[in-house]
Amino acid sequence: MVARIARMHFRPPSPAAALRAAAGWAIAFAGLALIVAQAGELLRAADAPLRNAAAGGALAAAATALGAVPVLVMRRIRADVQGALLGFGAGVMLAASVFSLLLPGFEAAQARGAGAFGAALTMALGLGSGAALLLLLDRALPHTHQPGTQRTVAAVWLFVFAIAVHNIPEGLAIGVAAGEAGSGNAVATGISLQNVPEGLIVAIALTAAGYGRRLAFAVATISGLVEPLAALAGSLMVSVSAAFLPWGLAGAAGAMLFVVSHEIIPESHRRGHETLATAGLMAGFILMMMLDTVLA
Repeated sequence: MVARIARMHFRPPSPAAALRAAAGWAIAFAGLALIVAQAGELLRAADAPLRNAAAGGALAAAATALGAVPVLVMRRIRADVQGALLGFGAGVMLAASVFSLLLPGFEAAQARGAGAFGAALTMALGLGSGAALLLLLDRALPHTHQPGTQRTVAAVWLFVFAIAVHNIPEGLAIGVAAGEAGSGNAVATGISLQNVPEGLIVAIALTAAGYGRRLAFAVATISGLVEPLAALAGSLMVSVSAAFLPWGLAGAAGAMLFVVSHEIIPESHRRGHETLATAGLMAGFILMMMLDTVLA
């Protein structure tokens, strides 16, 4: 249905239809500008963690849009390059899970009176809960992991939907980590880095299915808007009680690890370029590890 509406909307319009469409888009953008302005006022009055979460989520969304920019001038990307880019994103997320979420979460649990075993148990339970939540979401929401094997319109749009859904744990990680000095900056920066190839992959999938470049860019950009919303939700969750912080960090790490293992690594290996994908993973992990040290 979404694909059918998109095709109808982007057919060559008559002058009257073009005028109506332009008026509709103008009203939509005016409403969006008003919402952004009001949100800015609310954030200026909010506390620092919430502002940091909004800024980090916005940075991640902007990185998704930046990654989709090349599709405006190119239509194809080699399979080996796709594998390397996806591997890079997986490496960034793995390092972020360990250095920016699990280790700070362990320290936060100990700072709130837990012993070594209690802190480790909290991290283990939170990690498993985050992964279980993503597994339930993965089972409940229909999507496909392999748009390249099914060149149907529905398959491509389900793949795009899957990317948008799996941006949720990334946004939550940004929001939960926003209250931790240094850690929040590292998480937002690392996830933004891995969102660049993600935005490109979404846009390429749409153009390969026959959609126009501008529509592909717009959809890839919109898919990243999930992250600021999820970041705000994560920040609000831990702001209710500081006791939620270790659980939130561990849960976000579990969700990210699930996405890496269940989605990104299999997709990066799917076309037979495992070596390049692994090299990309190593590069992403090392870069995120260095960023976490520098930004701490």
